[in-house]
Amino acid sequence: MTNTIIRNIIRFFVLVLVQVLIIKNIELGRFINPFVYVLFIIVLPFETPKWLLLFTAFFLGITIDMFYDTAGMHAAACVLMAYFRPGILKLFSPRDGYEFGTQPTIQYLGIPWFISYAGILIVLHHFILFYLEIFRLQEFFSTFFRVLISSIFTLLLVVISQYLFQRKKEQE
Repeated sequence: MTNTIIRNIIRFFVLVLVQVLIIKNIELGRFINPFVYVLFIIVLPFETPKWLLLFTAFFLGITIDMFYDTAGMHAAACVLMAYFRPGILKLFSPRDGYEFGTQPTIQYLGIPWFISYAGILIVLHHFILFYLEIFRLQEFFSTFFRVLISSIFTLLLVVISQYLFQRKKEQE
């Protein structure tokens, strides 16, 4: 239990640092804005209580907001993403349920499951974030295109990071 907490605290700081020191400073065009910090919310353990999930999502979002100077937009998108996470997990749950002590990662549940689960959460996050940022419907389709392109790029980075940095499934 303590090992999981320490691992998640380290993951929090690493993802925030990668986001604000590396990804924020890479110019990828007007439509591509990846936000890999959402991986923190995506891979939190299944047993994470809802109140803790919402609190950590808010803290993650407000931390990113401080570096992006976005006045709560990331916090709002993260909290909404965390709010819908349990329902999406229930939607994709295996027949026997999730194994206690596992995390929603590619290594435990496979690539099709992970892409479906993470893809929905990432699109939801980006949709809220970009429409809060633009806050008008005049540019609906260009913003929607930005949501889709950025979501695809973010999902690609999240999947790559899963393969690069996740440990193999422990043998029982």
